[in-house]
Amino acid sequence: MTEAAERHRMSVHSADGTRVNVEVHGPEGAPTLVLSHGWACTLAFWAPVAKALGGGLRVVVYDQRGHGGSSAPRRQGYSTAALADDLCAVLEATVPAGTRAVAGGHSMGGMTLMAAADRPVFRDRVAAAALVNTGSSDLMRSCRVVPGVAGRPRLGAFAHRLALGPALPLGPITPLTRAALRYVTLAPGADPRTTALVARMVHGCAPIPRSRWARVLGGLDLDRGVAALDLPTVVVGASLDRLTPIELSRRLCERLPRCERLVEVPNSGHMTPLEQPATVAAVLRDLVDAHLAAPPAAPAARAPQKETA
Repeated sequence: MTEAAERHRMSVHSADGTRVNVEVHGPEGAPTLVLSHGWACTLAFWAPVAKALGGGLRVVVYDQRGHGGSSAPRRQGYSTAALADDLCAVLEATVPAGTRAVAGGHSMGGMTLMAAADRPVFRDRVAAAALVNTGSSDLMRSCRVVPGVAGRPRLGAFAHRLALGPALPLGPITPLTRAALRYVTLAPGADPRTTALVARMVHGCAPIPRSRWARVLGGLDLDRGVAALDLPTVVVGASLDRLTPIELSRRLCERLPRCERLVEVPNSGHMTPLEQPATVAAVLRDLVDAHLAAPPAAPAARAPQKETA
């Protein structure tokens, strides 16, 4: 993500003892971004966004529990509360007391931010947030992965739990699995290199954590977390997202106390930070410039704006 001289690797321990793998990129003292990846990915997910951001920022990325270099928890360690514990442990370890960061989360990473929204550590150390390709509830009813279930929410929820939840090994990467992952996660015209990266991350996620997180997402209800996320927030959604359709992004923007704008990205699937990293980088850079470079202004009572990337 950056040159080795600017990269610092560390481990932090969450509330239940789960070890979380963390990387810090960029110069000490620079404005800080803390980025949380989604289900079945790793911290490498953020590399294209970090590259698009350029220099001058301190970028903190970490592996969600059960992913990448982080430990898999015990069976009871799969919950949105555990995700919030992990994020708070990372914030305490990487954002010095008395300073604040911008937090960004993609998919399950965005849900992590919502789950942590009422935690004192989060409120003290996060100045603004970006929620990318995510939602707070009704994921399985809204999902569009399984064809033929549109307009039939109960059947859709059942079909998507069945399709996404089994703890089955994926086996080696093949043209068939790459095509399936491209259909589920990416826009039809996605770069083959992006498809290959997604395949490596998803195939590298162990079956049990992948399945247990799918079950957590299947019963997700973070609407209270949305209401508690009382800080400047930008929502990013994509027109071709099958996993968290654009309607979920619009709903978030309506419910967030201080949503600044909704960015609707055309011709992108669920993996917008990989498919259109410059767009996500611009959102994050704008939040840093507005809320870290100078003391934040008093919240303005205005309706959120909608824009197309």
